[in-house]
Formats: sequence, structure tokens, C-alpha cells
Amino acid sequence: MIAVLIIIAFAAFMAFFLPLEVKEKPEEEKSPKYKAQMKKLWQVAQTSMKEHKPSRAEKALLTILKFDEKNAAAYNRLGILYAKSKKFDEAVECFEIAQSLDNNPASIHNAGLIYLETGAYEKAEMAFQQAIELEGDIPARFIALAKAEEKLGNTKKAIEALENAYELDPNVATLRQILAIYEASGDAEAATATTARIEEQVARDNAAKRKKARRAVSRPTRKVMARQASRTKVARPTANKTSTAKTAARRRMVVKQKPATRQKRI
Repeated sequence: MIAVLIIIAFAAFMAFFLPLEVKEKPEEEKSPKYKAQMKKLWQVAQTSMKEHKPSRAEKALLTILKFDEKNAAAYNRLGILYAKSKKFDEAVECFEIAQSLDNNPASIHNAGLIYLETGAYEKAEMAFQQAIELEGDIPARFIALAKAEEKLGNTKKAIEALENAYELDPNVATLRQILAIYEASGDAEAATATTARIEEQVARDNAAKRKKARRAVSRPTRKVMARQASRTKVARPTANKTSTAKTAARRRMVVKQKPATRQKRI
């Protein structure tokens, strides 16, 4: 009986005073050599993508993931690489892995673009909405959502998404997309109103450009100002230098002259 009580007491002690789960060990600090290698691989991947060398970029990114399998950024870049190569299944897989590792709206948005490209419009709509919930201040998110809604036949939702994009970044291109939807749907009244908005926006843009041009002309650049300042430096008056030089010359002449001899009286 005493042994049973001791076991129960020990179990209670373990339950209340020790953590239920063993904490994961903190990740060890990476060595400088490892960091240098990873940095070099990233540089190779970025340079190869800019130079349109997909095979080399893919190899560098896969090597990064071999050493760091939870690198969401590498999965995201690899997804972009596959999307450019029209490997849409691999691209979606990479974006989904990146999103699972790091709830990044960019990865979700990129996956939505692939769904839009492959005709999976409902998945695209869901992806864009999720990206907007995480980061709703980027016009491109709403423009992409509008495309998905338009493909699904949701004209009202498409226009609403474009209006949100226009509110974040007023520009003519977004208004023209709205106009195209109204014209396609046969809403002549809304199309006329949107045309008037486009004309007003063009006038505002032109006025802003003229104002910016006037400011650029009226405000000389720093180089011009520095050049003008160097030209207008106060120089020492040349008259003083000339008079001083003449005085010094006269003194030298007086010193060189021999003194006049007096005539002796007879």
C-alpha cells in the first residue's frame, strides 16, 4: 500500500511540476562557412534567373533546399521559376509548401496566378481573397481577384475589386478595365459615367505632370547649384595686387640707383 502511494505521489509530482512536452532544442548557430555557401547559392540563383538560365537557377535553389528544407523563400523562387517554364503543377506545389512554412501573402497570390492561368478560377478566387485578408493594401491583389471573378461571371464582384484597386492607386488603366466590363455587360449608362471618370483622371494626371516639370525646371539640381556656387566665389581684388607689385618694383629701383656725388667747391 505504501509503495502504491509513493508511485501516485511521484506521478502527481511529474504531472504538475514537469512540462508535458519536451521543448525543442534551439537551433544551433550556423557556421560562417555555411552562411557563405548559402549566400553564394542565392547569388547564383538570382543571377541565373536574371540571365534566363533556368536550369542553373533550379540547381542552386534545390541545393539550398537540400541544406535547408524549410526555406520558404527558396520554395517561392522555385515556384516562380517553374511557372515561367510552364511547369504549373510543380509551381503550385512549391507555392503551397512555401505558404505552409510561412503564411506569406506573396506565395498565396502566386499560387492564385497559376490557378488563374490553368483555368482553376474558383481556387484562384479563394487564393486571392486569402492573400487580401493577409495584405489588403496592394492594388495588384484586387486586380487579380477581379480577373478571377470576371472569369466566374461575377461582374459585380469584379467591378467591386477593381474599385478597391483604384481607391488604393488611382490610375487610368484600372478605370479602363472597369469600362471594359460595363461595355461587355451592355451597361451603357455605367460605361458613359466611367468614360467621364477616365477623362477626369487623364486631366489630373496631365496637370500633375506639368506641375512636376515646372518644379524640375525651377529647382536646379545639386550639381548645377554647386557649379554656380563655385563660379560666384569672391575673388581677391586684382587692383590691390597690382598696386602692391608696382610699389615693390619702385623700391627695388631706388635701392639699385647709386647716390649722386656732390661737386667739390673750389
